[in-house]
Amino acid sequence: MSAIHEEERLDQMSNTLKLLGDKTRLTIMKLVDEQECCVCELVEIFKASQPSISQHLRKLKDAGLVKENRKGQWIFYSVNPDSKQNELIRSLLSSLPSQVYKIEELEKKGLRISCG
Repeated sequence: MSAIHEEERLDQMSNTLKLLGDKTRLTIMKLVDEQECCVCELVEIFKASQPSISQHLRKLKDAGLVKENRKGQWIFYSVNPDSKQNELIRSLLSSLPSQVYKIEELEKKGLRISCG
C-alpha cells in the first residue's frame, strides 16, 4: 500500500474512534451489533429524546458504521458488515461488555417495539 493510502486509512480509523469516543454512540453500536433496534427502542433504553438518538444514528450511518432495514413503518438499525472500518469495529465491539440485558428489560416492560 502506498504511503498516501496508509495515511488515509489512519485518518479514517482516527475519525471512527473519535465518533465512538461518545459513550452513547459506542453503546448504540454494541446494542445494534447484538440485535437490530428501532429508534423508539433506543429512546427508551437511553431515556433520551428522539431527536438526540436520531442525531447519534445519523452520525453512525453517515460514517457507514450502521445500516438501516425498513420493516413496514419502522426502520431498524444494525452494524454495517460492509463498513470500511469493519475490522476495527469487530475488534472494538468484541471487547465491550454485552448490552443485551437492556433489550431484555425492554421486552419485560412490553416496550420492545413501541413505535407507532
